[in-house]
Amino acid sequence: MDVRAGIFLYWLHIICTGVFADVWKVHVEPEMKALVSSCVVLPCSFKYPVQVQPSDRIRAIWHMKDNWDDIIFHGDSTRVKDSFKGRTKLIGSLGGFNCSLEIDEVRNHDNGPYCFRVELETSKKDKYSFVENCVSIQMIEQASKPELQAEQSVQEGETAVFKCSVRHTCPSHQPTLTWNHTGKAIMSYKDIGHGNWETESVLTFIPQKEDDHTSITCTVKHHGNVEGEMTVTHSIFVKEQATLSHILIPSISGLGAALLVGLMCFFIVKRYKKRIADLESRNDNGMWSRLSRMSRRFRSGDGSSGPGGRQQRRSIWSRFSRRGQGNQIDRNFDNKANNVCTVSGNKPFSKAPMPSPKRIPITMMITPTQQTSTYMEISDENATF
Repeated sequence: MDVRAGIFLYWLHIICTGVFADVWKVHVEPEMKALVSSCVVLPCSFKYPVQVQPSDRIRAIWHMKDNWDDIIFHGDSTRVKDSFKGRTKLIGSLGGFNCSLEIDEVRNHDNGPYCFRVELETSKKDKYSFVENCVSIQMIEQASKPELQAEQSVQEGETAVFKCSVRHTCPSHQPTLTWNHTGKAIMSYKDIGHGNWETESVLTFIPQKEDDHTSITCTVKHHGNVEGEMTVTHSIFVKEQATLSHILIPSISGLGAALLVGLMCFFIVKRYKKRIADLESRNDNGMWSRLSRMSRRFRSGDGSSGPGGRQQRRSIWSRFSRRGQGNQIDRNFDNKANNVCTVSGNKPFSKAPMPSPKRIPITMMITPTQQTSTYMEISDENATF
């Protein structure tokens, strides 16, 4: 009988738990992140089975999961644990089913887990502890840097937009974002879910020449005694507006450079031609040398065109082409006395002294482009061997 009664009670407990679970509900984030020395808000919403009650008839309690007597928040502050006194408070309205809790000046041992308990002051005083839905906190010792969105190159005279944002878990004390520029900044806050929030600052300004190669810095400062401030820096480059000077200056520079190169080439060619002319005038094969030789040749030809010239030419040929009739000249000349010649078959004879030879200019062609003049000494036409 006792065994059957125990089984019956067990199943009754399970059934009742399921029934009450359908009407007593709470929604919390099982795990949250918190920046040490700053604050954190534990989002919470709940439902109860009776008709809606005003906020003053609802009591909210937050306690440790392992020990319900370790209360971190209570309407009666005397019942709050000493380490949490003055650091916790409810955010929102209990009449609106909002049981969110703020923990300020977060300490590195405020890990939890923490559970929510609700008590309704009705005729029978309903109350319920949601020990199966508690919240644990993960501590963050160092704040993260903000995220800066910006274009590296902006146009002069056109509106530039820069965005700086940071995520956090304390919407009751939003972090502040500041810029090192004097432009217009607009702040906005957004719930991105699961207890996380995003604070964003949008900076707009019109870049000028002075802003070229400067840095845009965004600084975030969290609530509480957070050491230091986290900054992020972004360098920008300003493109100048295209004006008439931007078009004329490069064009004039290009034309000036082309003109300078042209003048240099002109003087170089002129100097080169002058040098060539000087070399030709100094060389024997130059134009002036050729003209001079041609004039001398013509003058020499005019002097030998008369009868005397023809006689002189005949004298030359007669000297080398005459032969004794019927006699052979012995070509083997011995060393004889002056004016003595021996001819085979005849006796030696002496010849009269020859008069002084005349000088006749003879022009010889050495190369097709070079001529030279020489002189041959010959005797008179009547000279005999």
